[in-house]
Amino acid sequence: MTDTSYAALLARVEHASVYHMPGDGEAGLVAAAEQNGFAVFRVDLSGARDKHELLQAIGKAMAFPEGFGFNWDALMDCLADLGWRPAEGYVVILEHCDGIHGRAEADFVQALQVFEAAANEWREQGIPFWCFVDMMADGINWLSDIA
Repeated sequence: MTDTSYAALLARVEHASVYHMPGDGEAGLVAAAEQNGFAVFRVDLSGARDKHELLQAIGKAMAFPEGFGFNWDALMDCLADLGWRPAEGYVVILEHCDGIHGRAEADFVQALQVFEAAANEWREQGIPFWCFVDMMADGINWLSDIA
């Protein structure tokens, strides 16, 4: 997909959700997101081995407030209110997810469900919130491809 195609797709709030990282990588997504005035967060999960480290990596990469509680409710609260980073939309790229998926699958799946719930909350406000997951295509069967 071209940057222009991605820019048009990312602007479609009705499709914003959690998806597999496109096969052509994140460069086009990032350029398109920035072209649309979206905030882009890259979350490196290569070192995460459990729920706490998963939440810690997300919180650090997304600059969550100091009082972030390292639980699912706190994750949802922060994802649903990004007041410290106002933007036209949001793109979160979860990088290197195969390790955490293999080590703490239930927690990783729960995190993706929280991202999906946050996308739904933002959609109600007319703001696109996208999450792209960098992992093997067959890692989670309900995770869709964007194109």
